[in-house]
Amino acid sequence: MAEQPVPGASMGFVGRWRILEMELWDADAFDLVGPAFIEFGSDLRGRFRFIVVDGWMDCRIAKQSGGAGVEFSWEGSDEGDEVSGRGWAAVVDDGVLDGRIFFHNGDDSGFRAVRVDGVLDAGRV
Repeated sequence: MAEQPVPGASMGFVGRWRILEMELWDADAFDLVGPAFIEFGSDLRGRFRFIVVDGWMDCRIAKQSGGAGVEFSWEGSDEGDEVSGRGWAAVVDDGVLDGRIFFHNGDDSGFRAVRVDGVLDAGRV
């Protein structure tokens, strides 16, 4: 049975966020195949894409730095190879989404993203 969304709890995160900064990679890298993004659904599922990594997330509302945040596990592909990991994100005072994505047995990188409306690149998302 699918879990029910937490009423109202995820609303601060629901929607698409454009990744503008990553700790390990510059914009030429993280926007390689299209605008990098992370997206949260009201059903606490989501997805992200940066470089050639596509990930699908299973999210949980959690406290981050004393405020509301989201933690997630994810699985996906990196150039066709199966990859997985975990991560977290929180909306900070300036309305920016701060977070970190971890690859299982691999790299991790912080990121910063801003909320966007609509589809970033209809041909690629």
